[in-house]
Amino acid sequence: MPKGKGPQGKRITLKIAKNSIRVAFNGRRRLDLSKMGITTFPKCILELADVEELDLSRNMLKKIPNTIEKFQNLMWLDLHSNQLDELPSAIGTLQNLTYLNLCNNKLTTKSLPEELTLLRNLRTLNLGLNCLESIPTTLGALRELIELGLFDNALTAIPKSVKKLPKLERLNVKRNPLPEFTEKEEEVDPIKRIESLYLVQEKDLCGSCLQICQGERDELHKLEDATPSSSNKPRFHSLLTPNSSARDNQEEWRIR
Repeated sequence: MPKGKGPQGKRITLKIAKNSIRVAFNGRRRLDLSKMGITTFPKCILELADVEELDLSRNMLKKIPNTIEKFQNLMWLDLHSNQLDELPSAIGTLQNLTYLNLCNNKLTTKSLPEELTLLRNLRTLNLGLNCLESIPTTLGALRELIELGLFDNALTAIPKSVKKLPKLERLNVKRNPLPEFTEKEEEVDPIKRIESLYLVQEKDLCGSCLQICQGERDELHKLEDATPSSSNKPRFHSLLTPNSSARDNQEEWRIR
């Protein structure tokens, strides 16, 4: 490898690109160049700029050039799982985009161009798994957004203009240091609660079922042994055992 140069990646020719065009279930033509080991945006695909969908996901792309504006028919653009650290301002010219996936890249708040807010027909925007510390309030201009992914970033607040988007149905902000979305951890119960109890004799079980039951019984005993004993055990002063008074009525229960 020449000094100072990174990996060259796979070279995409026009023939390879043409053979990678598929017809999606919705009838659109999709140029699928995902998982091709591409490190630079293939210039040859500008010859196919009339496709409606472009998939460049799971490659090693660091930049998307402004020539992306040639794809004016694009409605669906998938760039997830690359190494993008910025977006071109020309992305704002793709006015027909309804789906944009930028998940799992290296985007920061500063690398989001203002022109992103020009995508007024956008319905799905995925910015999860990036390096965002804040979200521009101007994203509130994307009033057609139905789904917004912001998970696994470094966000400490979500702008009101974004939370109040009129058509927003799904907002994923998991695994961000957001005080307002922090959920209280549930107390861990060392003894699993039994929802259903079935009483059978061992002779009625097949070999595999018996082995499973014995394994679960052993696990339950381990949990019971690991649970600290409580000093506040219930006391039954007038009973020899908790169920002693029930013995008198057990025949009646059976009849019922």
